[in-house]
Amino acid sequence: MQTFDVKSTRHTELIDITAKVRDEVDKSGVKDGVCFVFVPHTTSGITINENADPDVCKDIISELNKIIPLNDNYSHTEGNSAAHIKASLMGSSVSVFIEQGNLMLGTWQGIYFAEFDGPRSRKVWVKVIQNQK
Repeated sequence: MQTFDVKSTRHTELIDITAKVRDEVDKSGVKDGVCFVFVPHTTSGITINENADPDVCKDIISELNKIIPLNDNYSHTEGNSAAHIKASLMGSSVSVFIEQGNLMLGTWQGIYFAEFDGPRSRKVWVKVIQNQK
């Protein structure tokens, strides 16, 4: 398993980590397998979505903020309940197939770290598994 850091600069943001994940796949030397990407935090998540138009990320954040407002009479007293809810909806992991040493993402897809309680320094865990023949 490999780990890398992600630093957010805003309270809520989507950060493209595709290149960092690709680097970990390259370092592993695995040509045929699966790459698991996991975020070990309760107020952040991970997702795969379009990486060609940055407005997609803006729209995702905008809609999440409408559905789950920052302040909404939450019971959790830390003040970050909205972040916990968004992280649960986003999810904490993604899996991507590896073929011929490449992540098998669609033409417009990228892997995004989703920060909901920043700015912070976070960890992303990557595990690359070789297919058995």
